[in-house]
Amino acid sequence: MHACIHISQSSGCEGLLAPIFPATVYIVKASDRAYASLREDIVEWRLAPGTVLGEVEQAERLGVSRTPLREALARLTADGLATSLRGRGVVVSDVSLGRLGELFELREALECKAAALAAERGDSPRFADLRDRLAAAPALLSDHDPQRQEYYALASELDAAIDEAIANGYLAQSLGALRVHLARVRRLAKDDAARLRQAAVEHATIAGAIADRNAPLASAATVVHLSNSLNHIRSTQGANPDTKSFQSDREAIHG
Repeated sequence: MHACIHISQSSGCEGLLAPIFPATVYIVKASDRAYASLREDIVEWRLAPGTVLGEVEQAERLGVSRTPLREALARLTADGLATSLRGRGVVVSDVSLGRLGELFELREALECKAAALAAERGDSPRFADLRDRLAAAPALLSDHDPQRQEYYALASELDAAIDEAIANGYLAQSLGALRVHLARVRRLAKDDAARLRQAAVEHATIAGAIADRNAPLASAATVVHLSNSLNHIRSTQGANPDTKSFQSDREAIHG
């Protein structure tokens, strides 16, 4: 006979008994689903900085009970995508321009090392193919894809190729965590086709250096790309980095 527990109301089987194992699987899957949905909404700015992530409201919206929802909020807080404020509960964290430099300092340390390792350990033909496709990427920046999904998919493919090539799980994990925060920043300037065309050329240079197994050039090309990206974001926002946040910037751009 199976041991049993009470099923939560969100399962649709309230008041009934069920085996522990199926119920446990349900809770884990619900927590993962809630976490993934909330993280995507935060990264895509559907949940803006400062938005209160109320347990009742979010549990209803996502179709989960409050227990897995709390677990998802705890993970988001650990990721730095949410924060707990006294009197307000858990809210979407802000991204300050004042800390943008810190983010890019970390990005330079990780991405330059990753590019150099990829040049030493990666598959040259794979990166040569990416170089050629990135060189042609400006053609993807057309009106039929206003969200730039094709371009960002190609950029993500380069990231994935580098992660695989470096053969370093710790570095790949750190890069993955960093990219979540970078995606929040990047979405603010995604409609600037001129910058994206320049970035495509920079990405192609990085991929080409990796394909040629030129680690110093791959690292240097990454530094150039990051410097240009940071300067573009700062000039686009036109703000005092010590006082203005991305929350107010977003309202100015999209309001």
